[in-house]
Amino acid sequence: MTDRPPKALPRRADYRFAVPITTRWADNDVYAHANNVVYYSWFDTVVARFLIQAGLVVPRQTDLVGVVVETCCRYHRPLGFPDDVTAMLRVARIGTTSVRYEIGIFRNAEDTVSAEGHFVHVYVDAATQSRPQPLPPAFRAALQPMVVAAS
Repeated sequence: MTDRPPKALPRRADYRFAVPITTRWADNDVYAHANNVVYYSWFDTVVARFLIQAGLVVPRQTDLVGVVVETCCRYHRPLGFPDDVTAMLRVARIGTTSVRYEIGIFRNAEDTVSAEGHFVHVYVDAATQSRPQPLPPAFRAALQPMVVAAS
């Protein structure tokens, strides 16, 4: 047990990129809220949309691709159909061959996260998908505005 106060939940302003997502009836599980696997699809969607929109990934054409080596999700409040979701993204760390993307999932117009988590991508050659590859300078430059210092 600790006497430390609970850490404040992230807010929309803590993120740099947003994708609105409409929930579907099929997203709900038997408990009438979004199944945990759905949250990971929202994570994947916001990261992919950012990478495509920033021109860092062109599906089936890019020489460098990110493979997920680590994921995490913390659930704070349930979501489910018919909620509107906003998946928001920031970058916590740019390494030599990897990036830690942090995601916040927001319900309707709420300002604090309902769920938060991260993906760590290690970037590899698209053809072999084996050895990690250094991130090119242009890739790093496009990610830099997304970096948010750890709180």
